[in-house]
Amino acid sequence: MNSIILENVSKSFGDRRILQETNLELEENGIYGFVGANGSGKTVLFKIICGLLRPTTGEVRVNGATLGKDLDFAPDTGILIETPSFIPYESGFRNLKELAAIQKKISAQQVRQAIVRVGLDDKDRKWVGKYSLGMKQRLGLAQAIMEDPALLILDEPFNALDKQGTSQMRQMMLDLRSQGKTILIASHNQKDIDMLCDAVYEIDAGVLSRER
Repeated sequence: MNSIILENVSKSFGDRRILQETNLELEENGIYGFVGANGSGKTVLFKIICGLLRPTTGEVRVNGATLGKDLDFAPDTGILIETPSFIPYESGFRNLKELAAIQKKISAQQVRQAIVRVGLDDKDRKWVGKYSLGMKQRLGLAQAIMEDPALLILDEPFNALDKQGTSQMRQMMLDLRSQGKTILIASHNQKDIDMLCDAVYEIDAGVLSRER
């Protein structure tokens, strides 16, 4: 069960309110799109669902657990929010292997499989600092999927990808959904939203509404 429930969630930074009394319920096994202008609150919403930010008011439950009470972070979740950050003087494989060592859930071979799945060379020794923006984005996606999480939260996951890369990653999202994953995507590209999403939500000035 990969359900996400937000009840009367708001978030303010000082006098500035970013999210206003947000209510949301998402069931497992679907791709959910979130659209809105820059600064509308999409990234803040995603960080609250992950547990990276605490709401000012309201409650967030993921898989029945209340964040900030039962758990600090959303369980079994892969995250790509904002620009991926890696150790610049290590290879992509070394970066992901060190991240995988934190939870010790997957083998080095599974790390390599994730790298290949996003279209990178798992044997490439080039430092990440020398990667193109598109390669870094692919590596960020590999990091998000490598531990086979039930929930994926992806903020502009196709940024900096070329046409072929975007097509490959869209297909990967559809494959992950067919495997029973729950995926949240924020994108400025309407084609991404139209092709992938089972339901779409819009955030406008901190107010969330269902678009379709």
